Amino acid sequence: MVHAKFIFMPKIMVTLLLWAGFAPVFAQIPQVSQGQLQRLENFSSQYVQARYVDIWLPPGYSNTQRYAVLYMHDGQMLFDSSTTWNKQEWGVDEILGPLQTEGKMVPCIVVGMWNTGATRHAEYFPQKPQQLLPKVLRDSLQALELKGQAQADAYLKFIVRELKPFIDKNFSVHTDAAHTFVMGSSMGGLISMYALAEYPQVFGGAGCLSTHWPGSITRSPHIIPEAFNRYLAQKLPKLIKMKRKIYFDYGTATLDSLYPPLQARIDETMRQAGFPAAQWTSRKFEGEDHSERAWRKRLTIPVLFLMGI
Repeated sequence: MVHAKFIFMPKIMVTLLLWAGFAPVFAQIPQVSQGQLQRLENFSSQYVQARYVDIWLPPGYSNTQRYAVLYMHDGQMLFDSSTTWNKQEWGVDEILGPLQTEGKMVPCIVVGMWNTGATRHAEYFPQKPQQLLPKVLRDSLQALELKGQAQADAYLKFIVRELKPFIDKNFSVHTDAAHTFVMGSSMGGLISMYALAEYPQVFGGAGCLSTHWPGSITRSPHIIPEAFNRYLAQKLPKLIKMKRKIYFDYGTATLDSLYPPLQARIDETMRQAGFPAAQWTSRKFEGEDHSERAWRKRLTIPVLFLMGI
């Protein structure tokens, strides 16, 4: 059974190791300058560790209309830099608020799922592509980086089977895939891609920013990305048929400097599959690094690609 308590509030990642070591130890609720924030405190799950879930409602939110839903990973990094470990944020409220007020995108709420720190890598590393890896590499990866257990499938079940039904019941939202989206950066980009591929009947599109195609912190720079590529290639025909949308992007500085050739390989697979331009884009941001500051600067682009009017 899901248990949660509402709390109401008006109104460079340098390495993946920093992310993996960061746990939600602070309960401070982010301040927002647009709309209002509600917190589900210690949202429990039969699949994964309990966590905070922060829900952003846009300016003028009303039960008399229905809203799309954007599910975002690393929820503690979305709204208020004064509460984050690196003093950076996505600025979700400042960006999505005006876009909706100005009628540039469909009305939308944002559901930010906190990562738990210690299990982040295990939850965000797509599980089925692991089966395409050599057994020695797979076993080493799970033992040394994934806390001994692959948890991505369980994490997606938490979102799809527990959190989404709660949101659908308690908020005035559309429940169909055409109005349900998922977004994240780095490992959050990987799990967003995986969520769309595994649950195209649930999600209408995925925003994958600075997708960490290496997957690992220290492992092979080529074998793991190719496993992701092979997995995605198997899923693309169904995504095309169901008219699902995929957004990819990357910078060229710090950790993002690893991504251009890896994203180019994915892009070629997308082209070979015949993925329509209206459903897929891949953007390069020269000189941008691997940070919330960079993702904030371009957040408008994936949001309008997925939900623009």
